[in-house]
Amino acid sequence: MISEYDCLIAPVMTEKAMNSSKDGVYVFRIHQKATKLDVNRAVEKVFSVKVEAVNVSNRKGKKRSFRGRRGETKPRKLAIVRLVSGNVINFEGGV
Repeated sequence: MISEYDCLIAPVMTEKAMNSSKDGVYVFRIHQKATKLDVNRAVEKVFSVKVEAVNVSNRKGKKRSFRGRRGETKPRKLAIVRLVSGNVINFEGGV
């Protein structure tokens, strides 16, 4: 089990993710070893909201080349968190 503050790395602030926040759905980058249960506990404790569902997505690193050298970007793990209706997360003061 990962601690609540180590589980959540950062919220995803893309246009698509911010549009879905109107519906009570938020996207976070999370620790590679975090589970759905870890994310659920972390969001409820850090933001004092009630979580309805958590979906987790693993993204592989993309293959890239730079100056003739082959490489790969870092893999990412994302959590899509749906809150119970009426709950809102405010990112104004930072995470």
